[in-house]
Amino acid sequence: MRILHVLDHSLPMHSGYTFRTRAILKAQIALGWQVAGLTGARHTHAVTGAVPEVVDGLAFFRTPAPAPARSPLREWREIRALARRLDAVIDAWRPDLLHVHSPVLNALAAMRVARRQGLPLLYEIRAFWEDAAVGNGTDREGSARYRATKLLETYAARRADAVAVICEGLRGDLIARGIAAEKIMVSPNGVDLDLFGDPPPPDAALAAELGIGGREVVGFIGSFYDYEGLDDLIAAMPALLAARPDAHLLLVGGGPMEPALRAQVAASPAAARITFAGRVPHDQVERYYSLVDVLAYPRKAMRLTDLVTPLKPLEAMAQRRLVAASNVGGHRELIEDGVTGTLFPPDDPTALAAALATLFADRAIWQNRRDAGRAFVERARNWSSNVSRYAPVYSALTGQG
Repeated sequence: MRILHVLDHSLPMHSGYTFRTRAILKAQIALGWQVAGLTGARHTHAVTGAVPEVVDGLAFFRTPAPAPARSPLREWREIRALARRLDAVIDAWRPDLLHVHSPVLNALAAMRVARRQGLPLLYEIRAFWEDAAVGNGTDREGSARYRATKLLETYAARRADAVAVICEGLRGDLIARGIAAEKIMVSPNGVDLDLFGDPPPPDAALAAELGIGGREVVGFIGSFYDYEGLDDLIAAMPALLAARPDAHLLLVGGGPMEPALRAQVAASPAAARITFAGRVPHDQVERYYSLVDVLAYPRKAMRLTDLVTPLKPLEAMAQRRLVAASNVGGHRELIEDGVTGTLFPPDDPTALAAALATLFADRAIWQNRRDAGRAFVERARNWSSNVSRYAPVYSALTGQG
């Protein structure tokens, strides 16, 4: 079976989106399927010029960027450019099926081409584009743009031959919009366990360099978006230090909220116990993970976080790290409170501090918690088994066994 994945962007760019894509394609190749990717105009990493471009053993066709324009003309040009490129790639590569990944622009481009080429189309939604825009601070819920994007997302899901979503929250929302339940499959976020062996010992040299040796380290490693709730984590630090004087917060990464977060830290009485490590090369991230006792994910309560499951807590559990997360829908699908992790009320720095202090005070449970988290990932979120969920859907769409 030959599957062409239509994508927003891919490796060598690094994001949760590209790591999920890599895992899917690698696992499908291991099953004996032939796969390739086609990225849209929003893939901004310089390409090699090779057609297709091979990155980490995976083949990607690219779409040239159209002439720049303001929204909504920009999006229309991106749809047209992707549709033209998709037509050409289909003629050259001859796939049996199109597996189109969100955002909805990709689906709008691919649907007309799929009909013309006589190919079945599976549309995979990783997050609703309208809610992602709210989460990123580029739109507000209920605006004209929000409503229009939601209508387009519903239209694409209705027109696709099958729909995949990454969690039950998204599935339930689509069913409420009138999309047939039997048309929707769940392909949950997972991890490639081959990438996660036994966790390395703490990097003493790095701990000394950062000035956190001997501390009880709470960490966040990822992108600094408003919906991640890092302002609540910073606000929790004075109360956490009152209960655990050796506590230290390590923030690794960057993003739109970084200037505001740095200003918040500068004004905090806990400033001396909060360290920004900045963005680090991907091959160095494991060194920072090795220093963290508890990884905290204090996402705010909103549609995006209630409907969408993140990848980072799974990666942390795969590495046998302790996880504490806000009690929002996306986290509840991944974390069983008191078994695989700790859940605390969202948007509540006091409750967050109390949950972290309790976890540090009860180290006797740590090993069982780590083992339970790793076992959950192995059992339910391992890509080598997760990817098999696509097989019956692909077979039904193509008529191939």
